[in-house]
Amino acid sequence: MSELLIVGGGIMGLWAALTAARTGMDICLVEERRIGAGASGGILGALMPHMPDKWNAKKQFQFDALVSLESEKEALEAEPGLWGGSRRNGRIMPLAKPHLREIALRHEQDAMQNWRAGDRRFFWHVRDELPSGWLGAEAAACGLVFDTLGGRLSPRQTLAVLHAALAQSPNVRIIEGTGVRAIYPGHGRAELDDGTEISFGHCVLAAGVGSFPLIDTLCGPIRGPSGTGVKGQAALLLADVDPQLPVIFTDGVYIVAHDDGHVAVGSTSENAYADPLSTDELLVELLGRAEALVPALRGAEVVERWAGIRPKSTGREPIAGRHPDHENLSVLTGGFKVSFGIAHRLARFVIDEIGGQPSIDIPESFLCRNHIAALREKHL
Repeated sequence: MSELLIVGGGIMGLWAALTAARTGMDICLVEERRIGAGASGGILGALMPHMPDKWNAKKQFQFDALVSLESEKEALEAEPGLWGGSRRNGRIMPLAKPHLREIALRHEQDAMQNWRAGDRRFFWHVRDELPSGWLGAEAAACGLVFDTLGGRLSPRQTLAVLHAALAQSPNVRIIEGTGVRAIYPGHGRAELDDGTEISFGHCVLAAGVGSFPLIDTLCGPIRGPSGTGVKGQAALLLADVDPQLPVIFTDGVYIVAHDDGHVAVGSTSENAYADPLSTDELLVELLGRAEALVPALRGAEVVERWAGIRPKSTGREPIAGRHPDHENLSVLTGGFKVSFGIAHRLARFVIDEIGGQPSIDIPESFLCRNHIAALREKHL
């Protein structure tokens, strides 16, 4: 088989490249700037499971991905000096009102039924006691939820581990500093921003928000874009807290204690913005809300402010699988807020599909052909 071209050096593209490299494929990965320069190179790293109620294929897929990610990471981190900063330390969600506690108690039963992986079980506990030195009492007037499925990783360390693994593969070459401006599947070639042409046997489009214009160009008549970018802002604080403390999530605020003495706070979701990479008063407000939730963060030094654009498909679901009009083109993008938890499993499906033998199923709503069919129906 001719070389596999992977467009994009974020979490999706890196997992696709590593998965393909393990099969013996020859791979060329092209990244417009540098590995992890886009939304994947952020600072938050929360691994957030869906709610355990109203179980469906999408929730089952994410559950299986979060469980299997553990063994994938262990295999990668077995190499000396490689560690992605991951920890299944759980998640807590404060319950501020009585009716939220009632709902949470029902979810406790849902988790007992749905959060099972063979002989492993994960739990959703409703509790009254607070973790010492972490969540403030005022935020949890009616208790809190602690689930054992959630956790966190360091986005940048995870990308570095994947990058290092690829660097050890003799069948992988990486081109950084130039993007792909055009793809011609019928001719099996791509044109880079610097004018270079690359021939390929198959192409995987995994360039985050940059994937959408390329998808749209290759779709023919559709109404509206296949996806858009949603801006997120986050901050990294220097704080002396226990890195084993669980992730906090409530009302759009994420607080994540990492192993290096930093606490990440995120994130905004902005559909309209003037500058995609700047931070502003929305982040200031977010930090104020975080300090109200965790008094230990008050006065903590802000060591980094971050902003980036996350890819969200028009159908709101990830896009994965072969393009319906081009046998030698696959898509792997649109993970939005859940990319780090599911990228390895989506990559497995995409690479297996290229080889003709998918070893796992993905939800029908994720399939590229169904996303494009929905866009064409809108056009008609």
